[in-house]
Amino acid sequence: MRVLGVDPGLRCVGYGIVESNNTGYFPSQGRNKNLKLIEAGIIRTTAKQELPVRLKKIYAGLLEVVETYHPQVLALEELFSHYKNPKTAIMMAHARGVICLIAAQQNIQVFGYAPKKIKKAITGAGAAQKAQVQKVIKEILGLKTVPEPNDVADALAIALTHINISSRQI
Repeated sequence: MRVLGVDPGLRCVGYGIVESNNTGYFPSQGRNKNLKLIEAGIIRTTAKQELPVRLKKIYAGLLEVVETYHPQVLALEELFSHYKNPKTAIMMAHARGVICLIAAQQNIQVFGYAPKKIKKAITGAGAAQKAQVQKVIKEILGLKTVPEPNDVADALAIALTHINISSRQI
């Protein structure tokens, strides 16, 4: 199974593609040779650009990733926002909408995961810090360095979360 994890944002969209043989993994066991990092990166926009231009850039960049690597599943961080920032939630929803549109056009099933569930699936603790998540991802995928920037690490964490959760349901 090839999973595209996406950390949505208007300024920066992180993505990571991980391939698995559906066996899942257990973070405490370190490197899992049944998992393979295929590609990871970011799609960046600037606040100076108008919203439609930013969304078009996200669309084009992620569509290129999907058409190049042919993921079977798209795992996405669920939208969350504190009640004090409803505008942030609305703006993020635009990026999520574009990402879900690509998945629908390419007939890719979408799964959403809450941030605490992602941290728990990766580290065993729902309140884990970003540095801890990055360290575990590095170990699981056998990387030489921790994945950076945070948007890439988050996207890889989302992909790994889907692999781990879906492997338990088989």
